[in-house]
Amino acid sequence: MKLLKKRTAILLLSTVFLLTGCMYPSDDQDVSGNVPYAEHIESIQKAVDSYQENSGGLLPIKTTEIETDIYIKYPIEFSKLVPAYTEKIPSTAYEKGGIFQYVLMYVEENPTVKLVDLRVAERIRELNLRKNVNNGYIPHKPEAIGNNVYEIDYEAMGFKEQITVKSPYSDTFLPLIVGGDGNFYVDYSIDLQRLLKEKAVDVKPGDDIRKLLEDISPVLPAYSLPYTVNENNEPVIMDW
Repeated sequence: MKLLKKRTAILLLSTVFLLTGCMYPSDDQDVSGNVPYAEHIESIQKAVDSYQENSGGLLPIKTTEIETDIYIKYPIEFSKLVPAYTEKIPSTAYEKGGIFQYVLMYVEENPTVKLVDLRVAERIRELNLRKNVNNGYIPHKPEAIGNNVYEIDYEAMGFKEQITVKSPYSDTFLPLIVGGDGNFYVDYSIDLQRLLKEKAVDVKPGDDIRKLLEDISPVLPAYSLPYTVNENNEPVIMDW
């Protein structure tokens, strides 16, 4: 997948984050900014823990809209950590030219440093640009693949081929889908199906099984709709 190299202004679903000055390398380049190094995450986790302890429970996060996707709701504000709590911003962070946004999850019970792959946001940005050119119109296949969720008709939208994103959990390239709200989402069902087959996990209809992806990688399944299982233990998009 060829990634765009341009000044980034990413539309994060319903909320806009302006991520300026970041250049994304292509997938075939072996650069450190592409790898979610454990030592980088551990370093920032220690800094977050120390900040919270010294600030009376506050967290070093940016303010976002209240309805923001939970996976991108709490981006870390590095200016609150550097240099007081950690020497420098990791090279994997988009602020330093990397591809990851550092965020916090489980902020109430156990604030945990996780990552969001911003190459996904860049692909969604491509679709949003084309949607804007089409005056907001998003052509899609007529048959729904979930409750008010559809496959995108790329040919009708003006693309020569389907846009996909590289999975952070496998070698698979994942499709993008569109919801009735006009937003684009990553379809993680391929990875979820694989995990359900490979692992003996206790899940039932109504559970959000994206937690399975959270547990195997520091990279979060951002820009997605919630998934559950049907009576055959197959991943399906949850009603939303």
